[in-house]
Amino acid sequence: MFVIFTRKNKNDEDNVNTKKPLGVTSAVITLSIMIITMLFTVAVLEKEPHIPLMIGTAVAIIMTMMHGYEFREVEEMMYKGIRHALPAIVIIILVGLVIGSWIGSGVVATMIYYGLQLIDPRYFLAVVVILCSVVALAIGSSWSTMATVGVASMGIGISMGISPGMVAGAVICGAYFGDKMSPLSDTTNLASGLSGVELFEHIKHMFYTTIPAVIIALIAFFFMGMQYGNKNFDTKRIDAILNTMQDNFVITPWLLLIPLIVIVLVIFKVPAIPAICVGIIFGFFAQIFVQGGSITEALTALQTGYTIESGNKLVDELFNRGGLESMFYTISLTLVAMTFGGVLEYSGMLSALISLILRVAQTTGSLIASVIISCIGTNFTCSEQYISIIVPSRMYANAFKEKNLHPKNLSRALEDGGTLTSVFVPWNTCGVFIASTLGVSVMEYAPFAIVNYTVPIISVIFGYVGFKIIKLKEIDKEDSDNANLA
Repeated sequence: MFVIFTRKNKNDEDNVNTKKPLGVTSAVITLSIMIITMLFTVAVLEKEPHIPLMIGTAVAIIMTMMHGYEFREVEEMMYKGIRHALPAIVIIILVGLVIGSWIGSGVVATMIYYGLQLIDPRYFLAVVVILCSVVALAIGSSWSTMATVGVASMGIGISMGISPGMVAGAVICGAYFGDKMSPLSDTTNLASGLSGVELFEHIKHMFYTTIPAVIIALIAFFFMGMQYGNKNFDTKRIDAILNTMQDNFVITPWLLLIPLIVIVLVIFKVPAIPAICVGIIFGFFAQIFVQGGSITEALTALQTGYTIESGNKLVDELFNRGGLESMFYTISLTLVAMTFGGVLEYSGMLSALISLILRVAQTTGSLIASVIISCIGTNFTCSEQYISIIVPSRMYANAFKEKNLHPKNLSRALEDGGTLTSVFVPWNTCGVFIASTLGVSVMEYAPFAIVNYTVPIISVIFGYVGFKIIKLKEIDKEDSDNANLA
């Protein structure tokens, strides 16, 4: 029976190899139906993007079977697509655990507490960028940062007479910079995992395009804010947050040792998974022995997230999060999107589309520009930043290999073009969230979201001039040299 099953699979494989891959027409029809469904569902009905992706998958399956493929062959295409996402899903699960652990242990509260005390009326806008960067870096979420510290910053800035669009721009710059560089961020883990790049290598490589952009933003906001330096500064909201955190958490600089230990492990090149696990373990015990929580409460923080009822709405919104279950949305979206991508890729539809693009993208610079443009286009058409990372990651993986480019060039371009530009699309989930949360329209804050449009520009420039574009052969040579020294 086993022999028969094996022979059957071999025949199926031969059939797949002899079938003609689907062309551009099939790909355009499939993507058009998915994009139209996505725009209607997300932008008009304001619902989640999962179902449109499933509809797109169904259309892709029908197209593939119309070209002679059997369902079991299409099913294997879907499974192959999902397998690509498994490393990212493991990291995403750990991210949910570490967020719950660090919030429950008071690590996040301690970082925010000392960060808030840095606010000075003379440098308000620049400090908002730094503060939001610290918070987003600590919790790995731009949305939570904007919904809490960002909302408080809007109230303070407006009371000082600063333009709402300017304050919102500072909040967005800091929130997205911190999110992009945080090992706890779901988009950061998606980009690295789907590209097959080690998490901290991916983050390190993003420094070259992101740090210059945030320096430009800080300089710009410093000069913008000088005109407001002598205005009255209302610290009541910040004081309320500080007092509430002191009432509900043990705030001590000793807790900063936990993230410091993780950073040290990363410096010594400990892989991401064990490094994050160490952070989870230390956070778990800190919640028990520093914050005085029970084992049950610490386990609950890991499973369903930390919960607090402080009486301060902003504090509650910031700290009621984390846990394994908080990652289910991202995991489910990744699985559905990779199912769709698997059929597109292994049926030949993606290859057909990418071949058209690669006819123009002959150089490294044009290839990286194509990735960023594709990410931006996906943000506009699919209205979701996760999809702007997931779909192009599969479209361009082989093209980077063929040009001897290290995958971390792709993972960086995915974030430069996908994560950051989502804020400029009014019907994208990020644009809708920011407008409703900060009370500022996309047109108002767009000119001041300096980091978000500067990074893609820098990334394209680096691609054309060849600065910090890593070749695969360079990595191989470094490994060979290290082996010889050993």
